[in-house]
Amino acid sequence: MPGRRIVYGVDDKPPFPIMVLAGFQHVLTLFGATTLVPLIFGPAMGMTPAQIGFFISCVYFAMGVATLIQTYPKLGSGLPIVQGSSFSFIPPIMTIIGAYKAMGPHVVMQYVGGALISGGLLLSVIGYSRLVGIIRKIITPVVIGPTIMAIGFSLAPVAIQYNAANYWPVSLLVVFCVFFFSLISKNKFINIFAVLSSITIAYLICLFGSFLGLFQPGHAAYVDLKEVIAAPWFRFKLIMPWGAPKFSFLAFGAIIAGFFAVMIESIGDYHSCSYAAGLDDPDSNTISKGIGAEGLNCALAGIFGAVGTTSYTENIGLIGLTGVASRWVVRTGAVLLIIMSMIGKLGALIATIPSPVIGGAYIALFGIIGALGIQVLMRADMGSQRNVLIVGFAFLMALGLPGWVEGQQEAFFAYGIPGQVLWAILKTPMAVAGISAAFWDTIVPGTPEERGMVNRKR
Repeated sequence: MPGRRIVYGVDDKPPFPIMVLAGFQHVLTLFGATTLVPLIFGPAMGMTPAQIGFFISCVYFAMGVATLIQTYPKLGSGLPIVQGSSFSFIPPIMTIIGAYKAMGPHVVMQYVGGALISGGLLLSVIGYSRLVGIIRKIITPVVIGPTIMAIGFSLAPVAIQYNAANYWPVSLLVVFCVFFFSLISKNKFINIFAVLSSITIAYLICLFGSFLGLFQPGHAAYVDLKEVIAAPWFRFKLIMPWGAPKFSFLAFGAIIAGFFAVMIESIGDYHSCSYAAGLDDPDSNTISKGIGAEGLNCALAGIFGAVGTTSYTENIGLIGLTGVASRWVVRTGAVLLIIMSMIGKLGALIATIPSPVIGGAYIALFGIIGALGIQVLMRADMGSQRNVLIVGFAFLMALGLPGWVEGQQEAFFAYGIPGQVLWAILKTPMAVAGISAAFWDTIVPGTPEERGMVNRKR
């Protein structure tokens, strides 16, 4: 990343203790969002608390395996990019839940699994056959920039309203610590573990505050260890834990919207990750294998009883904060995630981190994501009125259109599966930004230099 010294490059292998701690920092960074997705779906399906806990373990296992595949250059992009639960799949999976909820959570998960397998295999074919190279021709920095900006800035409510605002003193403490450890401190090791250190300090304060009675049950900063005590030590049911997958055109049609958004988002993420890691722009082969691996990972997630996976922009922000871009660190985090999925008490302990602590970390990370989109735009000629108008239109539509579309669900669903697919796409900010920018960037004439299509070198 310009202006940021890379402490460990992509191919560097840090000492084992650093790998473990830095990998654990990645786990903590993806934890909130990755856990939130099954926490949304579980109650919607009518799952019991025990089933939801098992569902979360399935998700952890699938994300760990997916990250290992994505960071393996022969199967995936080879970039130090983490795979986690995708928010892009929430609308289509909620559609599937609505259609099959009466049959019970096990049946719903079977249809979700079938949709992920069929849609994942399709995306995998598009990636590994290099068809995505054709799509890439219209995915320029003018398109990628507002897409990434929409991802980061649209997550502001998740960071602030749903987490940080639950108890500002703790959230602001985390933000202050992140700034201090990553920017003010001159110690390299403190810089590397800026987010982990900030979360740990805030968590310990919440834990001791709970023991001393400063935070009572029900308070946002209260830490309850009862679930840790009650959680089983080990979980080993990994393959098709909900039963054999079921397939239907309704589920497949709904899930396509999620895969469309994931593909656009991931292409942008590969550029952002390369940018943050101090690498050249990803070439067609890297992008093709990355998209192919994402499809394969989603299909495996369907087999593992989890949810759809995608590259995690939050963890790209972590690379920007710490300067640690080693794929070995990311792989270590993936192994830790797999271990967590099998050790019930370990996952339960991490689940006790209060929402204000997570929210404070997200304020720093999500802001960096949006700023990465601005950095990508700098590679295009933003002195051009053409680009200013396209980017402004795309970003404004991304901020405004999804909220309106969400309120028109009944009108869209009246047109059947095509309406459901269109509704799911248009209520996703990054998809709206990408489509809007790609449409005008393709139609309005512009030179390669103006559109930022000249490859960037380190």
